Amino acid sequence: MSSPVLPPGASSGSAPARLRTLLAGEGCLTMPCCFDALSARLIEQAGFSLSFMSGFAVSAARLALPDTGLITVTEMLDQGRAICQAVTIPVIADGDTGHGNPANVRRSVTQFGLAGFAGVMIEDQVAPKRCGHTGVKEVVGRTEALARVRAAVDARDAGAGTLIMARTDARSALSLEEALWRLVAFADLGADILFLEAPRDQAEMARCCRQVPGVHMANMLEGGLTPVLPPARLAELGYRIAAYPLTLLAVAVAAMREALAGLTAGQMPRQQTDFATLRAILGFDAYDRLLEDYTAP
Repeated sequence: MSSPVLPPGASSGSAPARLRTLLAGEGCLTMPCCFDALSARLIEQAGFSLSFMSGFAVSAARLALPDTGLITVTEMLDQGRAICQAVTIPVIADGDTGHGNPANVRRSVTQFGLAGFAGVMIEDQVAPKRCGHTGVKEVVGRTEALARVRAAVDARDAGAGTLIMARTDARSALSLEEALWRLVAFADLGADILFLEAPRDQAEMARCCRQVPGVHMANMLEGGLTPVLPPARLAELGYRIAAYPLTLLAVAVAAMREALAGLTAGQMPRQQTDFATLRAILGFDAYDRLLEDYTAP
């Protein structure tokens, strides 16, 4: 298992182009979400074709803070550049509310594109936002919600290139009917991917995909408000992407707490990745080969 020492760059075309190709296929794509360069690389090495940089997970891993709008766009961009440089698969960014008015949205989308992202998610929560499964009570009005998506689409078309995922939290804040109206409007504005946050059951999920034209993403959050379904069932309902926003973070936290409990008791953790594998994942061998190329006569 080898890893490049330097940023690998696009393997075939731009990141947005590769994402568009994936979305044009059949079935439901499984999309584990990353929070740093290492988790993104592990996702790629496991054979997954795309990832999403989860704002919840980045806020947790980078700041140990809740996903309540405390992390800044600068911190997200910094984390995102490292992630995009570590992998060749397309990665979608969590753009939250766009970090301001429509001008801020346009600049945020442009900056995420420059960082190497294939897509950006923009949502309609009132700022500061919060995780959609922890009690969203407010979204902006229709006019502002549509302006955000229009600004994001304009940034895409003006050169950013990144696909736009338009998310609504109106299901929790207002009603399912309002959420579906917004998604239809987002699709009409040119959003590439549509995301209804926190539908309550399979009937709502099916209605969304049936009533709203376009590519849909399902958010599979363990312990959240939406039923966690296998990809085959999601495909039957009409979903093209199944996101797992906290799976890797939750597993990592569980493993670290178990290891720390063992160390507290004076025991080395039994389940560890061996040192040779760690070196390979991080690219030590590739680094040594690179130096040999420059020192050889």
